[in-house]
Amino acid sequence: MTDEQNKPLKLIVTGGAGYVGSVCAARLVEAGHEVTVIDDLSTGHADAVHPGARFIQEDAAEGAEALLGEGFDGVLHFAAKSLVGESMQDPAKYWHGNVVTSLKLLDAMRSHGTPRLVFSSTAATYGEPEVSPIPESAPTSPTNTYGATKLAIDHAITSYARAHGLAAVSLRYFNVAGAYGTYGERHATETHLIPLVLGVVTGAREQINIYGEDYPTEDGTAIRDYVHVSDLSDAHLLALRHAKAGEHQIFNLGNGTGFSVRQVIDACRAVTGHPIPAAAAPRRAGDPAVLVAASDRAREVLGWKPEHAELTGIVSDAWEFTQHRLTAQG
Repeated sequence: MTDEQNKPLKLIVTGGAGYVGSVCAARLVEAGHEVTVIDDLSTGHADAVHPGARFIQEDAAEGAEALLGEGFDGVLHFAAKSLVGESMQDPAKYWHGNVVTSLKLLDAMRSHGTPRLVFSSTAATYGEPEVSPIPESAPTSPTNTYGATKLAIDHAITSYARAHGLAAVSLRYFNVAGAYGTYGERHATETHLIPLVLGVVTGAREQINIYGEDYPTEDGTAIRDYVHVSDLSDAHLLALRHAKAGEHQIFNLGNGTGFSVRQVIDACRAVTGHPIPAAAAPRRAGDPAVLVAASDRAREVLGWKPEHAELTGIVSDAWEFTQHRLTAQG
């Protein structure tokens, strides 16, 4: 890598008080970059912002419009509404909160000449895939409003890159998991399996439900891709360096394999030493048996390789963070 590529960058991280955004912002600061976090705290937490980053509590687009005139090397765009169920019940919130906000951000970047964008997209853009692991060439057919809004933003980014020379990278992934020190997962409305299972250990819930035990998988439960949040952050840092003017590159990020619901529960039992009661429940409509993202292209082009792909290690980091939060809360 050249000296030019190694130089510190001046960056904005939208949604940098949320789960993935806070970890990525922390890693950027630790790598020597100058980081400004913009987050309206609708779902994020002010104490999740790295102390070495400047923090602006504001809407992502409005905050960026006000700041980009200072001259930035790039934007990492994490800010988004991301609850699948809510997106189906209140689509306007998602079309406005995700798509309209992102279009305003793109316009602000164009008017101020900001050259790079790394966008936190999702493998939900593929819907129910015909093949697994899912390559970037798979047809995009999202089955929910959340995935549809992310796909719409990807299309917008492509056209802005071609028309205005933007250097853009979208990263599509499924389930982010684990933690990075004191930065981890704490959603007001939790939908992710690992924190839900750990919630049984902490007493937040009595049991974990297994939605479907008759899938065509080895143990009958659904298989999903879990990527450690640290590995995901590494991919964002690499994407910044590999972004090319006038191009919109899209990469899927996966851990190379998937884990079943039962495997996740068993890993949580092993890590915590808690029995974790589990109960069978009917399948949820639209839940495929296997969802795993292929990451061959990210490995080849970005040089990315997940370093924390072992399930017990992912759960251990999440559990350590959970314990830290319980201690901090007294």
